[in-house]
Amino acid sequence: MVKSITKKARSALRDFLRTEAAGGIVLMAAAALALVIANSPLGEGYFHLLHLRTGPVLAPAIGPMTVHLWINDALMALFFLYVGLEIKRELIDGQLCSPARRRLPVIAAAAGMVVPALVFLAVTRGDAALRPGWAIPAATDIAFAIGVMALLGKRVPPSLKLFLTTVAIVDDMGAVAIIAVAYTQGIDWVALAGAAGMLLVMAALNRHGVKRLAPYLIAFVAVWWLVLLSGVHATVAGVLAAALIPITRSPGAPDAQDSPLHRLEHALSPWVAFGIVPLFAFANAGIALGGLPADVLRAPLVIAVTLGLFLGKQAGILGGVALARRFGFADRPKGASWRQLYGVALLAGIGFTMSLFIGGLAFPGAEALQDEVKVGVLLGSLLSAVAGYAVLRSSSTATPSTARPPAASNAPTQPVEVQP
Repeated sequence: MVKSITKKARSALRDFLRTEAAGGIVLMAAAALALVIANSPLGEGYFHLLHLRTGPVLAPAIGPMTVHLWINDALMALFFLYVGLEIKRELIDGQLCSPARRRLPVIAAAAGMVVPALVFLAVTRGDAALRPGWAIPAATDIAFAIGVMALLGKRVPPSLKLFLTTVAIVDDMGAVAIIAVAYTQGIDWVALAGAAGMLLVMAALNRHGVKRLAPYLIAFVAVWWLVLLSGVHATVAGVLAAALIPITRSPGAPDAQDSPLHRLEHALSPWVAFGIVPLFAFANAGIALGGLPADVLRAPLVIAVTLGLFLGKQAGILGGVALARRFGFADRPKGASWRQLYGVALLAGIGFTMSLFIGGLAFPGAEALQDEVKVGVLLGSLLSAVAGYAVLRSSSTATPSTARPPAASNAPTQPVEVQP
């Protein structure tokens, strides 16, 4: 009986690490399957299915709904709702709840977004047609990265797993902000005002202590539709709605059983990891290689995305940690060598899900450019995964940190050691 209760009370973070590890492997399989089918006799049927009209015109700007639109604009809104719940939990009751814990992940994630974008712009040399893709290599796919890390078992210190997770959470915040600001065209202010009104309704429910999830979920659907109508990408609705789901804090203890946020996060977790994200990969990773030009690997967009992910990410994250340590802002994760940290920085170059998503927003309707984005994302992510795996596998399993430990270094849930 006690064992059963303990199992039910396990934290969302432990669930996240376990589910994302398995989900990452499913994600890899879905992407591989998409590539195989797209280049088989079933390829024509695959692409026909994705563009099949399956619904009404929910927003004039995007036209009739297709299978592809339902996946990218509706199901991915649930993915972003889950991301938003995860961000709020970590900021209020988790690994990012104090300035000391936020310091290193924020610095590393910020550098890990800026440097890949600069690499992209340097390679494309200011080409106005390619400039909208600057944010493609700035994102990390946590499911894919944790899936690769899971294959290494105890070779990766727990502190590094938590470091990568918290960096990815901050990375997600930046990606959502980029989508909201950089990839929004014309705005329908009436629809946006309606979405703001529904968010106020959710805020009122929260303020009055309503803990039933049904009213919040109904309001979320309304917010999603109104944001879709407004011209702002509908997935942003997920993060905005998540910020207004009530949370019951339980510092130093398992998740509170009566917390609406924790209940919804746990309920969504398997659907996101084993359903939504793999389905997105299956719908977006398929490339008919036979239809690509012979010199596609020399295309500036392919090179920019590949180098942004493979070189930009590792340089940004490792450089951010080194600078934070040099100036005394924070120290590297406890028990991890620089070699192991380098391996994790390499894994952060796996940008699969979010990079493909941003690529679709950056070049809407330009199928040739979107195919180049896919090639660059797949190549950059593959190089990052293989190199990161090789570096971590060849690293010592118990390399002690030589960094000076801070006063609070014994905190069991702290993901990184930070200087006071």
